[in-house]
Amino acid sequence: MLQLDDVTRILPGAPARVLFERLALRVKAGECVAIVGESGSGKSTLLNCIAGLEPIDGGTIRVGETPIERLDDDAMARLRRSHFGFVFQAFHILPHLNLLQNVALPLWLLGIAEAEAARRAQEMLGRVGLGARAPDPPQQLSGGELQRVAIARALVHRPHLVLADEPTGNLDPGRASEVLDLLLGQIRDSRAAGVMVTHSRSAAARADRVLELRADGLHDVTGHP
Repeated sequence: MLQLDDVTRILPGAPARVLFERLALRVKAGECVAIVGESGSGKSTLLNCIAGLEPIDGGTIRVGETPIERLDDDAMARLRRSHFGFVFQAFHILPHLNLLQNVALPLWLLGIAEAEAARRAQEMLGRVGLGARAPDPPQQLSGGELQRVAIARALVHRPHLVLADEPTGNLDPGRASEVLDLLLGQIRDSRAAGVMVTHSRSAAARADRVLELRADGLHDVTGHP
């Protein structure tokens, strides 16, 4: 579902700095991989490269059979809209839309009819335990509930790839565990491929594999303290 081969990212400057090089990664459908590493190691940059938001300086990133570095901006935007789901630390729930509308937004952008978009958004809210809250404004929800909405929005259009950047960073440990259960369960149930960047070793340990990002590549540390 996701394949990285010999991926290199060089930060411009005087002198330029190799952030990471010759990265290799395979993520299967229904699998979630956690990426950890030192601050400044390039975890979020790597996520941005996978999303096509930052360029790479060597190698290939494939989503399915598509090498994304060959796509122009419009084609990359279409791929993100239809095949990617994003979960962020800061939620990015739109305050002027109710919960149903926030979750339906990716479907609207894909041109799904309003009634069908509403039906699928309501179903997804039900799957994250917020079906009864569909008409509520985001301002009435807790942080953990807002992250549930973000997960529903990320998965409502049935993406092939889910990218999560510190998805529990703003949550207390109890809420974080609850949200991780939900996120990982939904990734597995929907047969998406998941990549989660986190500074939390306890969060990372919940994933199927844990990889540490270093300048010389990704190193499997699954099962290690």
